[in-house]
This record gives sequence, structure tokens and C-alpha cells, in this order.
Amino acid sequence: MEFTINTPALLFPAMSLLLLAYTNRFNVIASRIRSLRDLWETEHDEKILFQLHNLRRRVKLIRMMQMLGVFCMFGCVLTMFLLFNGEYIAGQYAFGLSLLLMLASLYLSIREIHLSVVSLDIVLSDLELELKENQSKSEETESNSAKKYFR
Repeated sequence: MEFTINTPALLFPAMSLLLLAYTNRFNVIASRIRSLRDLWETEHDEKILFQLHNLRRRVKLIRMMQMLGVFCMFGCVLTMFLLFNGEYIAGQYAFGLSLLLMLASLYLSIREIHLSVVSLDIVLSDLELELKENQSKSEETESNSAKKYFR
């Protein structure tokens, strides 16, 4: 495979989009943390506290994802500089390191998505519990109505 100065430049569009997505995730979570904190002030529900804890972990993961992404881009620029100076072996190592940093960033993204699903499960469990309670109440009402009808 030919390794030229253009090879590391291929990662720039991908990393730019990833960093934009990471920043959007971070902004949405920061907004959610602020709203949940205000809700905590009034309700003091344990589930809110768990959500805040989960969101804090997600913010830390996103910060690491962003840092790894920036270091990946830095490594690509370093690779281009090394190739420009004719240091091909060092450039290949720098590019390999950049690819590993990108992989690490993507791995942390998968972990962050998993934590996001855990948060959604908490919210949905509340809704499922409420739905079951409403169903049991409506079944009880129907049963009482049937008993009155058949007496």
C-alpha cells in the first residue's frame, strides 16, 4: 500500500463529523442535567438522582471521546508533517497511533450509548409500572361492573 501525505488527510472529514456529533451529545446532556437538577430541588426522587449520576458518567465519557478525537486529528497532522520531512517510518507510526486513538474514541462512544440506553430503561420502567397499575384498575372496574350486571 502506498502511504502518502494524502493518506492521513482521509481521517479529517470523519473526525470532524465525529467531534460535531460528540459536541451535540454533550450539549444535550448538559441541558438535561440542568433541568433534572431543577427537578431534584422540588421532588427529591431517587430516580432523578440516579439519572444525574448516569448523566455525569456520560459527560465524562464524552469528554474523553472528544479528547481522543482531537488527539487523533493532532496525530494526523503530525503524520503529514513527518511525511513532508521524509520521515516515512515515524509517519507510519504516528498514523497508526492516530488510528488507535480513533478506535478508542469510537469504543467510548459505544459505552456512552450503552449508558444512554440504561437511562432510557429507567424512564420506561416508570411508564410500564404506571401502565400496569392503570390496566389493573381498569380490569378491576370492569370486573365490578360485570358483577353488578350479573347479580
